[in-house]
Amino acid sequence: METLESLKKRIKTTEDLKSVVKTMKALAAVNIRQYEEAVASLSEYHRTIDLGLQVVLRRGGEHAVIARVAPKKRLGIAVLGSDQGMCGQLNEQIVAHAIETMKTMKVPPERRTLVAVGMRAAAGLEDAGFRVSETLPVPSSTSAITKMVQEVLVGMDAWQAPSGIDQVMLVYHQFLSGSSFRPHSLKLLPIDQNWLQDLKQKPWPSRCLPTFSMAAKPLFSSLIRQYFFVSLYRAFAESLASENASRLASMQGAERNIGERLDVLQADFHRQRQMTITEELLDIVAGFEALNGQAFQ
Repeated sequence: METLESLKKRIKTTEDLKSVVKTMKALAAVNIRQYEEAVASLSEYHRTIDLGLQVVLRRGGEHAVIARVAPKKRLGIAVLGSDQGMCGQLNEQIVAHAIETMKTMKVPPERRTLVAVGMRAAAGLEDAGFRVSETLPVPSSTSAITKMVQEVLVGMDAWQAPSGIDQVMLVYHQFLSGSSFRPHSLKLLPIDQNWLQDLKQKPWPSRCLPTFSMAAKPLFSSLIRQYFFVSLYRAFAESLASENASRLASMQGAERNIGERLDVLQADFHRQRQMTITEELLDIVAGFEALNGQAFQ
C-alpha cells in the first residue's frame, strides 16, 4: 500500500501534467484560428487570379496558352505531415492517402520522386517501403509558410528541367471546420485544361470589359505561377490547421483521462489518510485503556 507522501507526489505530478495539457490545448486553439484566418485571406487573392486568367483566356484567344498534353511518364508528389507528435492519427492517415494516390496514378516506383514535409510523414512513408527523396521541415507560423512555398516552387522548376517530371501532386489534410479535416490530393501539373476552358467561357462579372497591355503568354505564365503560390500556401495553412485540430482533440482526450486519474488518486489519498487517522486513534484508545488497566491494579 502506498504511503501518503507517495500519493501526494503522484497527485502533484498529475496536476502539473494536467496544467501542461491545458496550455497545449490553448496553443492549439490559437494556432487553428491563425491558420483559418490565413486561408480566409487567400479567397480574394485567389478570385483576383481567376479573373486575371479569365481576361487572358478571353482576350488573348488561343494564342495565350499552348495546349500540351503531358506524357505522364514521371510523377513528383509532396506529402504534408508533421514534425511533432501528439496529433493522433494525422500522419498515418496522410501516409495512407498518399500511398493510395500513388497507386491510382499508376506510375512505376522508379519514375516517382517523393518529397515529405515533416519528419513523421517521412518516417511513415519509409516504414511503408517508399523511398523519400527529400524531407522538408514543417513551417512553424504563417510567416514561415511563404518561404517554404517559394522553396517548393523552386523545387518544382527543378523537377521539370533535369528530372523530366510532368506530373506534380500535393497530398495534405484539408481543414473543414472546428476539429474536422480529411486527406486531400491536389494536382498542380499538368494544368487542368477543363478548368481553363470553364474560366474562358465564364461570364464576366461586370459591364466593364477588361483588357491588358503586355503580351499574353508571359502574363499567363505569371498568373499561373501566382495560382501555384496560392494553392501551395492554402495547402500548407490547411495542413497546419488540421495538425493543430488533431492535437486539440488529442489534448482534450488526455485532459479527460488525466482528470479521471486525478479523481482516483485523490480518492485513494483521502481513503489512506482516513485509515491512518483511524489507526492513530485506535492506538491512542488502546494506550489509554492499557494505562487505565494498570492504574486499577
